[in-house]
Amino acid sequence: MLKKTKKTLAVLLIALFALSLAACGSSSSSTGTAATESKEPIKIGHEVALTGGSSLWGQSEKQALEMEIEKINAAGGVLGRQLELIAYDNKADQTEGVNVAKRLIGDKVVAIIGPAQSGVGIAASSVTEGAKMILIGTTTTNTKLTVNDDGSVKPYTFRTCFIDPYQGKVAATFALNSLKVTKAAVLMDVGSDYSQGLSQYFKETFVAGGGTIVADEAFRSEELDYRAQLGKIKDAGAELLFIPTMQKEAGLAMKQAKDLGLDCKFLGGDGWASKELIELGGAATEGAFYVNIASLQDPTIADWVKEYAAKYKMDPVMPNPVLAVDALKMIVNAIENTKSTDSTTLAEYMSNMKDVQVLTGKLTMDPKTHNPIDKPAVIETVKNGEFTFYESFAGK
Repeated sequence: MLKKTKKTLAVLLIALFALSLAACGSSSSSTGTAATESKEPIKIGHEVALTGGSSLWGQSEKQALEMEIEKINAAGGVLGRQLELIAYDNKADQTEGVNVAKRLIGDKVVAIIGPAQSGVGIAASSVTEGAKMILIGTTTTNTKLTVNDDGSVKPYTFRTCFIDPYQGKVAATFALNSLKVTKAAVLMDVGSDYSQGLSQYFKETFVAGGGTIVADEAFRSEELDYRAQLGKIKDAGAELLFIPTMQKEAGLAMKQAKDLGLDCKFLGGDGWASKELIELGGAATEGAFYVNIASLQDPTIADWVKEYAAKYKMDPVMPNPVLAVDALKMIVNAIENTKSTDSTTLAEYMSNMKDVQVLTGKLTMDPKTHNPIDKPAVIETVKNGEFTFYESFAGK
């Protein structure tokens, strides 16, 4: 009887061990087979500013992703699985950006779309890289987002926009060649990585092209009175004032400049792309120019703009929504082609993406920098109180 009992226990133990191995083999979503067999939703994280000064873009970004995911899910999802968007408010703040990244990692998302701000993205990437979590910045134009200080690429961090050196080059080239100015001044925010980077590359290109920087002024973040700096710029005889800031600071600066009698052209970067610029700056913004990543009037995205406007009864706040959708399309393309939701597998595939169709055109990723190659830029102007397409720049 004792021998029979021992034999029975041995058989049960072997059976239980076999079942445990089978269970372990089916629980992972890292392999292609598991990714296709699982019916659980594929979670996509979204690092986004839903409150505060950047919420106009953030809310539009979230709506664009929700619209795109609805269409994907209605068509059967990805590898037979539905997509689920998990979005948290980072308030465009670096500390909150890190906290949101940690929270999304804990939620076991496949990848994170965002943030939109360079400083927030750089801070968040310090967490996501360590966790081997893919992060795709939308309008994070600072070079440090995807590349370490030693020049090595961050394996899990990407972007869908052009970078500040290119944007600064476009702005300076436009000032010299299209606006025909030779004397420029700069007013920047010393507390912003975005503002500092854009200012640096504008000045370098402008001087290299034969121009002169007659005044180089700065202010600290949250300061809203720039009249002392603008007075110096007026005395320096600037023909153009480059203001590489967000819409609030730029709008107020232009209004104060006009109040002081500063007669010059105004130029900025993609941070201006909000109607708040015109609301705050009023008539002073008329005729101002800025570099943007995409335009509502771009024929490439015309149908998508109409679809968004029909659904939400408003235009998308450019350029964030289209770049967020580009990031989503990158993730979907990687999952479909690798048949995997494993972060390392997806990141390796994304590093070598070539001619992938996204919303803004064909996307090819530079494996050495994780920046899209030859991302186009546009120049927009304020005309009759509205943002209007002016001209485009393509190529490196």
